[in-house]
Amino acid sequence: MTVSAGPRGPRWRVALAAALIMAAAALLVGPAGPATAEPGDSATDDEGGSTSLRKVLDAANRGFVDARVKLDNSKRRQLELGLKLKDLETRHAALSVELGAVTSRAYRYGRLTSASVLLEADSPDAFWQRAALTDQLARLEAKQLRRLRDSRADVTRAKAAIDAEVRTQSKQLAVMARRKQDAERALRAAGGGRPSGGYVAPNSPLAKPAPRGSDGSWPRESCTIDDPTTSGCVTPRTLHALNQAKSAGYTRHSYCHRSGGGGEHPKGRACDFSAAKGGFKNENATGGDRTYGNNLAGYLVKNANRLGVMYVIWYREIWQPSTGWRSYSGGGGPAATHTNHVHLSMQ
Repeated sequence: MTVSAGPRGPRWRVALAAALIMAAAALLVGPAGPATAEPGDSATDDEGGSTSLRKVLDAANRGFVDARVKLDNSKRRQLELGLKLKDLETRHAALSVELGAVTSRAYRYGRLTSASVLLEADSPDAFWQRAALTDQLARLEAKQLRRLRDSRADVTRAKAAIDAEVRTQSKQLAVMARRKQDAERALRAAGGGRPSGGYVAPNSPLAKPAPRGSDGSWPRESCTIDDPTTSGCVTPRTLHALNQAKSAGYTRHSYCHRSGGGGEHPKGRACDFSAAKGGFKNENATGGDRTYGNNLAGYLVKNANRLGVMYVIWYREIWQPSTGWRSYSGGGGPAATHTNHVHLSMQ
């Protein structure tokens, strides 16, 4: 007996079952449209780059900032040395005048020997007075000579120290230039790196400075503080930046620590700030959301030196201390291109 292949046969029932399964799946998934998701949920790199790119940018920016701190310290020492040199030269000039006066007085009274003192003195009292004055002038002249010699040595040392600071500054400027080239080269290799207008917020409030080392550098920090945005951890400096941004009015949803993936998030040194009020949407920010992101990016850059910012990424652009704003071509959706959130990485 032949099995029918018509509408009521087995093939029809298989097709009907498949259609019902597809319809049920569609109902479970829902219609296509914006979806709330953290940036790290994307299958693409959560910072829009590669591990090698992040490694180069990290080294370039840390090296640049460290060199800039050394440069600033050297300039400060040079200024202090310059003021000290000015005082030393003024004192040296005064000592020279004093020595001249002492020497003139000594020659006016004459360089007396014991014999001449005895011969020229007309009484014992005159002898002792003349001898005492001669000894006093000799001692004073010797003292002034020593002071003048020491003063001259101080001036010479101060000048040498200033010359050393100038050499230090030249060295650190060369390091900064090299680090900048490293960052630009890495960005170009990733398809970006072109100078861009960036985001500026000159009217933003100044953030409270984060603690620095005694030499003005940024101490290395570990992920030791509870992250208020997740169940993970952040560094003290990252938490400080997050709180300062909130104090400045940037209170929309943020997300810092992430256990997986690369970049700074797993280290507790990064935060993502959603542009939309309701959280991270899988769509490009527009209108007021775009303005919010622009202002936040500008605020973070304005206070970068106060907070210890390593880089900021927003709307296909990246700001770094070494390069300023540059194009950043992270591929993928809004999360990878940073068109739905502002990314902050800390020193």
